[in-house]
Amino acid sequence: MVWGVAAALVANVLYSTGFVLEKRALAGMPPLSAARPGRALLLLIGRPLWICGALALGLGFAAQLAVYRTLPIAAAQGLFLSGLVLLLILSSVVLGERPSGRERRAVAVIGLALVMVVSSLYGTAEEVSRSAPTGLLLALCVPTLAAGLGLYAAAERRGRRRHRQPTTGVAYAVAVGLIYGVSSLAIKGVSGHLDTSDLVNSAPTLLATPYPYLLLLTGVSGLVLSQTALQRCRASLIVPVCSTVSCVFTIASGTIAFAEPLPDDWLRLLLRLGGTVLAVTVLLTLPRHDTNTPDPEGTGHEA
Repeated sequence: MVWGVAAALVANVLYSTGFVLEKRALAGMPPLSAARPGRALLLLIGRPLWICGALALGLGFAAQLAVYRTLPIAAAQGLFLSGLVLLLILSSVVLGERPSGRERRAVAVIGLALVMVVSSLYGTAEEVSRSAPTGLLLALCVPTLAAGLGLYAAAERRGRRRHRQPTTGVAYAVAVGLIYGVSSLAIKGVSGHLDTSDLVNSAPTLLATPYPYLLLLTGVSGLVLSQTALQRCRASLIVPVCSTVSCVFTIASGTIAFAEPLPDDWLRLLLRLGGTVLAVTVLLTLPRHDTNTPDPEGTGHEA
């Protein structure tokens, strides 16, 4: 359990650092378009700073595998949400995205939520599931992927309309969050089938499952869509909304698909669910409009 918590905190540091480095690299790049993924990828891999950010995210992925091998999916998601505290700090220091008073208060409350989730793990030996029924998994993931891609496409169409209302970026974040929610389930499945001490023999078993293919699909699509969204909006707005959606989907669908029981003890159950709900609720109350960028027309449009 201790190793799982430590791995989750390491993953948070790596993910937050990766997002901030990528956002910094995106600032000087030509506009990206999700409709031209090949061009977007070529532009991205030509930026050393962006590659450093991508490497940090890749190491965060490896740490996330370790988390899912040792912690129930609901507890893991509660811990991952704590990484948004570091993200808000880094986005302020590195990117100059000044947090509002509400965002600073959110940092303190999410810290409390982290303590609640970690406290729910002590003195318990909950079963960590390794796999989910293929039919049930696909029934949860395929419609969610379609909804995420459809929502992003709809946001792009609205963005191309003349005389449109300026986008807040929330639609992009929700769409990417749904895709990354599916990716989280895929990572959970990969972690259960991949034996790091015997990669050669465990690989055929893993390849016979839908997990690596879901991970590949969500990884490529999520990469292009998230970078487009990050370039257009503040990281401190996009990432919290995306993380909230991903967390809610992963906990709800993952607990069902992998049949992981919640704690039997009422106090630990209250701490687990209360901490997660508290973090999600706080994230949902974060400002959806970028008040840091002056808007001469008073439309509330974000940079």
